[in-house]
Amino acid sequence: MSTPAPVADPAVHPAWLPDAAFAPLGSRRIAVEIPARDWSTLSAQVAQTVRAEVAAAVATHGGAVVDASDAPDVALVVIAHNDQDPEAFTVAHGGGVTRVTAADPRGLLYGLFHLVRLGEAAFDGSAIGEDVERHAPATALRMLDHWDNIAVHPVMGQVERGYSGGSIFYRDGVVREDLTRVARYARLLAASGINHVAVNNVNVGPLETRLLGDLLPDVVRIADVFRPYGIQTHVSVSWAAPGRLGGLETSDPFDAGVQQWWADAADRVWAAIPDFGGFVIKADSEGQPGPFVYGRTHADGANMLAAAVAKHGGLIHWRAFVYNHEQNWRDRKTDRAKAAYQHFAPYDGTFAENVVVQIKHGPLDFQVREATSPAIAAMPNTRVAAEFQVTTEYLGHQKHAVYLGRMWSELLSFPYWGEGSATMADIATGRGPGGRAGGFAAVSNVGDDVFWTGHPFSQANLYAWGRLTWDPTADPIAILDEWIGLTFPGLSAAGRQVVHAILDESWETYEMYTAPLGVCFMVYPHSHYGPSPDGYEYTPWGTYHFADRDGIGVDRTVATGSGYTAQYPAPWASVYESLDTVPDELVLFFHHVPYTHVLRSGKTVIQHVYDTHFEGLERVEASIAAWEAAAAEFPADVAGRVTERFAEQLGSTTDWRDIVNTYFLRKSGLPDEQGRRIY
Repeated sequence: MSTPAPVADPAVHPAWLPDAAFAPLGSRRIAVEIPARDWSTLSAQVAQTVRAEVAAAVATHGGAVVDASDAPDVALVVIAHNDQDPEAFTVAHGGGVTRVTAADPRGLLYGLFHLVRLGEAAFDGSAIGEDVERHAPATALRMLDHWDNIAVHPVMGQVERGYSGGSIFYRDGVVREDLTRVARYARLLAASGINHVAVNNVNVGPLETRLLGDLLPDVVRIADVFRPYGIQTHVSVSWAAPGRLGGLETSDPFDAGVQQWWADAADRVWAAIPDFGGFVIKADSEGQPGPFVYGRTHADGANMLAAAVAKHGGLIHWRAFVYNHEQNWRDRKTDRAKAAYQHFAPYDGTFAENVVVQIKHGPLDFQVREATSPAIAAMPNTRVAAEFQVTTEYLGHQKHAVYLGRMWSELLSFPYWGEGSATMADIATGRGPGGRAGGFAAVSNVGDDVFWTGHPFSQANLYAWGRLTWDPTADPIAILDEWIGLTFPGLSAAGRQVVHAILDESWETYEMYTAPLGVCFMVYPHSHYGPSPDGYEYTPWGTYHFADRDGIGVDRTVATGSGYTAQYPAPWASVYESLDTVPDELVLFFHHVPYTHVLRSGKTVIQHVYDTHFEGLERVEASIAAWEAAAAEFPADVAGRVTERFAEQLGSTTDWRDIVNTYFLRKSGLPDEQGRRIY
């Protein structure tokens, strides 16, 4: 399959790959040297992509494609060397030539986009010196999971927890005939570092199950579009597939017929897509079928699937999001936060080598502030992938301007055994105890909206996710500035500073005006948008805060609560157990305290709630004022959409301030020390 040159579509925002971003590269003389070799289909098509990208850049910006002997300014070269990572590349600048080398065309593609990110600095010696720099991803698995439905779900719609329009893959119950938008998406992902994509919802319906059957040719079409940008395709599968597709009466993983059905299914998929990535599965969770009904464990289920795909080199991504979603709110010992550890940690070391257990970064559900999941640290003999959410399900639905790079960086750098110890990122990349590399996965935030992510500024999260999976130690604010420079190349320094100021601390701002001090949820059930302090308080979902007239918070201590703190290794088990040492920002996640409890900041819990909710709204108002002064610098469509989203954010933030403050005033009976109006 040949790779066409990238074509601009005026109806779709170019995100971080506008033509102008390629001007520094495209205005130069470029030599591309990729020797003829028995490349894999994936690498061979990526080689064509590198050539097509270079040809398009020079055609647009006046440069030229030249031979290596014809005095190039830039040399992109695949050479044989000892680097075992096919995605790694080296770069150096000397004698007026910027030289990128790689052992595989995939590394050369990432090197090409590295030059685009650096702009002029890549060619004048200011960003790249004469010493050879090696760049390589921290992990081979850098993934996005799409929650797209082929059939529009009557409640969740086309894309579950999607806030950017419909699916780029599916429309009207079928795979789209025109996948041009998917090709543009693949290009954006490759430029940020993503190399694996699952193309359907983990809540797999009967129609989506057919992606393993008669709809497999459509998966082939999607994979053909991703492949030229080095991206492997994955599919979410249903545990019930043997019955739905094969007519079997059981899905018991110990049943020989079930084992054979999955082996045959894997043979069909890999025969059609030889570089297929693997299966993602959500089992025994929130109504999805799984091995529990047969008295089997998650390891039993995962290993049966792993055996079916092993000879093809396939992966099984087994999600650890398993908990009792029919909990009795009166029961304070059953704690949803404990579930992943309880279900998976006892089976550490029993999962097959091609199983990746995918564990959410926190024990609940992608909240604005929750503790890190102890299950991630409890499975040193298992390949663990840390799972995140790029789509802002609980952080404003991409109607609010919220940049998550700082949040993710803080989580990724969390030292599970104390200062200087292995971090969440270390564990996921195989640098932690046990040395088993899993990787990173996140729920995508893309739809068929003209701006990809609904809010133009939400593109920054998609970009940052790719960059942080490549290098989890990267500075998230430098990544933000990088995204601003690429996405708005003609923006003045003042304009860039406005976008920076709006997004830099926007995660902390969102936390200020929503759920405080590690309280989770407080949103309207089902939609998960807008303030509803008691929305989930008496439901079976296990998402409680236990506010009463005397205090608030969930007692998760060993001494008097659910015992959740015991799941952490030292020193965190004792740090979280004690009110004297638990961090302020998580105090209500681990403890039930009086409203008059004094935080280390010197404020009481109730005054902290009042102050942060007033300050959060003030911060949003300041962002809006700054935006209004700078909006004329932006294209009219971008300016219009951002202005529209800010109007929604202002109204929502005002609701959060007034409803949460009023709720706590009425619960506690304690007034605001500053005498501000609370209803």
